[in-house]
Amino acid sequence: MAQYFEIHPDNPQPRLLKQAVTLLQRGGVAAVPTDSSYALVCQLDDRDAVDTLRRIRQVDDRHHLTLLCRDLSELSSYARVDNRQYRLLKLATPGAYTFILEATKEVPRRVSHPQRKTIGLRVPDHRVLQELLTQHGAPLLATTLIPAGETEPLNDAEEIRERYERAVAAVVDAGACPQLPTTVIDLTPMGTGGDPTIVRQGAGDLRALGLSA
Repeated sequence: MAQYFEIHPDNPQPRLLKQAVTLLQRGGVAAVPTDSSYALVCQLDDRDAVDTLRRIRQVDDRHHLTLLCRDLSELSSYARVDNRQYRLLKLATPGAYTFILEATKEVPRRVSHPQRKTIGLRVPDHRVLQELLTQHGAPLLATTLIPAGETEPLNDAEEIRERYERAVAAVVDAGACPQLPTTVIDLTPMGTGGDPTIVRQGAGDLRALGLSA
């Protein structure tokens, strides 16, 4: 059964977040709020937890998973970023954007895209999630919490608990999230002089980055 943590959105309780982090460190998957919708998260280096996360979402290894990072310096440890890419990332972080970039060797091969060797990365603009990442001390692997066979992400923690209490170790309730996934932008073409590719238009405003769909 999932442990349910009611977290204040503006003044997160460190004690409760520490308990949630302990469950992640023990190999659990947690449902957490973000600045787009709720997401499923687990530790990057835990093979069994990654398999569980994929099984809950019913996605295979060709589905891009995302690393949630605290800041740009952390992101650059897990992705190869040139100057053009970095300038765009600086405009967009923190925020409701996911960027597809070439993964470094810090990313286990089993969680990067099997053909492209890429990974999704983002720096979320959500107080509770940022505090959770700080308590964890490292990025968390994530995927948007969209139920199998559905198209809309979940944004209500009570509903998540009802539907997934036997599948996840924890539900972190910090109130409702926007019911939109992130905007996904593939930055890998910029590495060879090309332009970013918009993979999905979501919560992140493209105009803020000087881009259009």
